Amino acid sequence: MAKYLVIVESPAKAKTIKKFLGRSYKVEASMGHVRDLPKSQMGVDKERGFEPKFITIRGKGPVLEKIRKEAKDADRILLATDPDREGEAISWHLAYILDMDAESPCRIEFNEITKDAIKRAIKNPRPIDSRLVEAQQARRIVDRLVGYEISPLLWKKVKKGLSAGRVQSVALKLICDREDQIDSFVPQEYWRLFASLYKRNRKDSFKVELHSRGGKKVTIGTRAEMDEVLKDIDGKEFVVSDLKKGKKTRSPYPPYTTSSLQQDAHNKLGFTVKRTMAAAQQLYEGIDIKGAGSEGLITYMRTDSVRVSEVALHHARDFIVGEWGKDFLPDTPRYYKGKKGAQEAHEAIRPTAVNRTPESVKASLTPDQFKIYSLIWKRFVASQMNDARYDTQSVSVECGNYLFKASGLILTFKGFLQVLDDDAEKKQERIPPLDKGDALKLKKLEDKQYFTQPPARYTEASLIKSLEDDGIGRPSTYAPVISTILQRGYVEKEKKSLVPTYLGKVVNEVMTEYFRDIVDVDFTADMEEKLDEIEEKGLEWRKVVEDFYRPLESMVERAEKKMEKIVIKEEETNEVCELCGKKLVIKHGKYGRFLACPGFPECRNTKPLLEKVGVKCPKCAGEIVLKRTKRGRIFYGCSRYPNCDFVTWNKPSDKKCSQCGEQLWEMKGKKAKEPVCLNEKCQNFHEG
Repeated sequence: MAKYLVIVESPAKAKTIKKFLGRSYKVEASMGHVRDLPKSQMGVDKERGFEPKFITIRGKGPVLEKIRKEAKDADRILLATDPDREGEAISWHLAYILDMDAESPCRIEFNEITKDAIKRAIKNPRPIDSRLVEAQQARRIVDRLVGYEISPLLWKKVKKGLSAGRVQSVALKLICDREDQIDSFVPQEYWRLFASLYKRNRKDSFKVELHSRGGKKVTIGTRAEMDEVLKDIDGKEFVVSDLKKGKKTRSPYPPYTTSSLQQDAHNKLGFTVKRTMAAAQQLYEGIDIKGAGSEGLITYMRTDSVRVSEVALHHARDFIVGEWGKDFLPDTPRYYKGKKGAQEAHEAIRPTAVNRTPESVKASLTPDQFKIYSLIWKRFVASQMNDARYDTQSVSVECGNYLFKASGLILTFKGFLQVLDDDAEKKQERIPPLDKGDALKLKKLEDKQYFTQPPARYTEASLIKSLEDDGIGRPSTYAPVISTILQRGYVEKEKKSLVPTYLGKVVNEVMTEYFRDIVDVDFTADMEEKLDEIEEKGLEWRKVVEDFYRPLESMVERAEKKMEKIVIKEEETNEVCELCGKKLVIKHGKYGRFLACPGFPECRNTKPLLEKVGVKCPKCAGEIVLKRTKRGRIFYGCSRYPNCDFVTWNKPSDKKCSQCGEQLWEMKGKKAKEPVCLNEKCQNFHEG
């Protein structure tokens, strides 16, 4: 019997695939990339057509030794890495190390780790796709040229440990530009007027808003202008002048791509991009399902395509009819159009088996896995369901020379909303039955002052959306780019917002002044298209790299001559060093910010930076500080630890205890609906 060796990237993936293959198959994991450019040098020969110098990654020796041993005993080797450029490159490197013919049918590809998909892939091996490999290699080389040409300059002229990157520098510029817009924003005052009206019963009142005066749109900018309007309508009758009724439909969203999943997980679950992708990776590679063994629950999670296979569409339609009936099923399957440049050979992210509902596998999943799987399953099922249908109604109400308006809608058929919870229609005004000419009674007038708001700071979700809309980066790059700018200390998180630090602003100013093309959105988007064309149109990768590098070389030479040494001011605190008496400063390290003595290297004192939340400890009256576990989970404790051992997962509330006047705390989960008191001496004390 022939012996086959199948090589994948991860042990979890290997475990799941092994389940579907017979005894003649051996499955081994490469543990990701096996060769890469060296860290200690550029690793790109600019004089020989940008030839890369690949070396075996440190620590991969034992892994490769085991793979080589298994390869010797195998009659045939199949490379089963991920179905994208990165996966193709890993297969190419493995073929090189194992002295395989890359043009032989040695590569198998599948979008989901299921029995049918694996069996089908093994029956249809293909050669390694050189265009995919060259596209990945060109991207890697271009990013290396940017990093290793500019970063040493930043070390020399600004500060050691800094880095520049082709996509990360653009992401940083977007965040800094947004902060500049916020800083320069001048708020403008404006007012809105609402009238609560009713026909017969005050309980059936509805709200209309002032719209126009004498047929012209009303803009109220000051209190005095509002008082004039209120004076004009005082005592005048409200009469229904126009009614319009109609129908409205709302269509479902397409199934998830990488970026839309990352955005939804951030907005709906509060997940970071890194956390989302970790859970999605586990769901793709395989989960031990009780009674079924290891199963891949979703398709490949790095994709920019919204395409779905015909088989998956057929299964989804059968499931929808079985669960909710034919009324919820469109006459024909829904097909969605992807964005320009999407890899249409890939599929959207979807469950591998639509009848495997989130609740049916909940007991086998971690909380994060369950939440992400629920998002993916619901979005996919909803994408193949009928539209939601509404009755719409708009009303115009005259009061003297003024016109008030309101619109509302009533959900008449849930359609896809049967699966995809959405409260959008609940926010609409409910308008009672009315007739044209009806005289309405005034319940109350509400005049509200507002100020125009600056653009919102970027969150991880909105930054990804902006990068994707501008054509910058690809599905595999968003998570590492955000991680990098946070780890480097260029950006900090305030709640969910991304805020540039002083260091980040300095680096952005340097990049904008001396490397304008590198941080230019259009230039970077154009570069992304050229890298894509290496795969799609067979563009010669060395020419793409050459055309990129020559302007970069000139920019580096100019910066070397003209850039002056920049002194980074360290943020001084009021805390005093216990060893030498100097005021401690805030520094940035691999694991975030910390306090350090400015007298280094003579004084090496460091200590953690405690984030005070403005609340006193209920046990000793010390300061409560925000802390994080090794996994990043937030909790709260006393700054006097270990002398005081007060600690809680609960967040300080903005309310005080009615009995003792101490701070109340918001309980996590469903332990308590209202904030509770954690003061042990208070009769309202709640065990936290």
